[in-house]
Amino acid sequence: MHVLRINTRTREARTEPVPQTWERLGGRGLIARILLDEVPATCEPLGPKNILIWAPGLLVGHMLSSCDRISIGGKSPLTGGVKESNAGGTTGLALARLGIKALLLEDRPEDDRWWVIVIDEQGVRFDPADDLVGLGVYASAERLRERYGTQPAISLIGPAGEMRMRAAGIQNLDRDGMPTRISGRGGLGAVMGSKHIKAIVFDPPKGAKPPLVDPKAFREAQKIYNKALMEHPQTKIYHDYGTAAMTSMTSHFGSLPTRGFSEGYFEGWERLSGEHLREVLIQRGKPSLPNHACMSGCVIQCSNVYADEQGEIITSPLEYETIGLMGSNLGIDDLDVIARLNHEANDLGLDTIEVGAALGVAGRAGLLTWGDGEQALALMDEIRRGTPLGRTLGNGAVVTGQVLGVEQVPAVKGQAMPAYEPRVIKGTGVTYATCPQGADHTAGLTIRAKVDHLNPEGQAELSRKVQISMAGYDTLGVCIFAGFGFAAAPKDIIARLLRARYGWEDVDENILSDLGRETIRLERAFNWRAGFTTADDRLPEWMTREPVPPTGAVFDVPEEDLDTIFDGL
Repeated sequence: MHVLRINTRTREARTEPVPQTWERLGGRGLIARILLDEVPATCEPLGPKNILIWAPGLLVGHMLSSCDRISIGGKSPLTGGVKESNAGGTTGLALARLGIKALLLEDRPEDDRWWVIVIDEQGVRFDPADDLVGLGVYASAERLRERYGTQPAISLIGPAGEMRMRAAGIQNLDRDGMPTRISGRGGLGAVMGSKHIKAIVFDPPKGAKPPLVDPKAFREAQKIYNKALMEHPQTKIYHDYGTAAMTSMTSHFGSLPTRGFSEGYFEGWERLSGEHLREVLIQRGKPSLPNHACMSGCVIQCSNVYADEQGEIITSPLEYETIGLMGSNLGIDDLDVIARLNHEANDLGLDTIEVGAALGVAGRAGLLTWGDGEQALALMDEIRRGTPLGRTLGNGAVVTGQVLGVEQVPAVKGQAMPAYEPRVIKGTGVTYATCPQGADHTAGLTIRAKVDHLNPEGQAELSRKVQISMAGYDTLGVCIFAGFGFAAAPKDIIARLLRARYGWEDVDENILSDLGRETIRLERAFNWRAGFTTADDRLPEWMTREPVPPTGAVFDVPEEDLDTIFDGL
């Protein structure tokens, strides 16, 4: 494995050996290490000193089910701090098969030319991207696949990234070539746009795989893990209903964001449920699919393909977070409308959580009538046209609140909250408040814990435990749902996989928490250098005093619990 550095100003590339301090990190942990080592923490995120990083996790490269995710990171233009955003699809596998431990895009061009970077066994080259500038993600991906073939993996941005909007993400192809697996959080698409890179094509040699120190031991451990994953009851639930299975759970708790996070229960929730979504997809038949794998070798298949009644694919997948932020959060109970909003966000290259929250803020300001899907689509068109209102929305919920004079903005460290009401699921509220990444459910979702979620006591301890585990999984390149399999397998299964892959005989059953602790330490160190303090580890003040119906809960976890959550890490 090697480090690949590409200077986007000089268009020069060089490979380097992996520094010793980077060797035992991957994914999220490696991104934090690189940022600390090489990026001035106070630099301008869209300036030449920021580095945009692709880093496969430690287990990526051998089609271990749900373990081939890609982490992309840099200093976030949305939060001003550390950022890692991971995604499924084919990019992680391709990088590992190219032998790339980390790809670093450095510097920034001084002219207005746009480029496609091609990385293959011959090396690195820059191809002009003039015909792609201004195109949406779907049309761009189609042209790129016509030009470079259907086998390479691709990371690309849409018009939102080109316009440096802070809600812009980086899209990756799924195994069927759909450009909809987004590293969406934190505005990394804007960083890629600042470097004038429209797309990166990853074309590994046919049949290439990262080496295994002990192939037999790896396959034996893989079988044990796969069996545990397949036998876990949650695997079937997510296989059948996808992430939309969460709609009924959040509705039960009164934690489904509704009408701009003003309520926690949506009267139309059943029409947004995983059960109803599955019924619609089965009734419509192919190309609609209720279960679909975004990564080769995934046995969970929690993704889906959503087509309209005429058989035209609208989006893939339609996820719970999009259903929550662009559905109930906007008072919309029509899956077809939400799918269309999802399509527009994908084509623009926007994070549906961030832009959905921004649209909710616009609703609070009176610019959107709750439940009016056509108005919501019209606001998405404002973003596409780059109007002042569109640029406001495209820069996220906080900017939208500032411009429109709305106090009730659901965000932490500048990043919008996902679809779990933190006044109700208080452990997740602690995660939102204290995670170095900003509000992020994947950093430590606590809704499945057998606790009283309305009781503030013990929530910080619960959040800490889950945050450490999730930081470990993100460093391994593991999907959040693969965690069910690892939790059910023997305690040393991750250590056995790492020993078989790398020959690290000193790793033990504590490796997941070891990686998680190290990752969070590195991220917090970068944020402290960037100027963050404990004052940034807070939910918005309005959530501590405005009760959310129907529970009437406010966020009341003591500030001392937030300030000491990572003591002794």
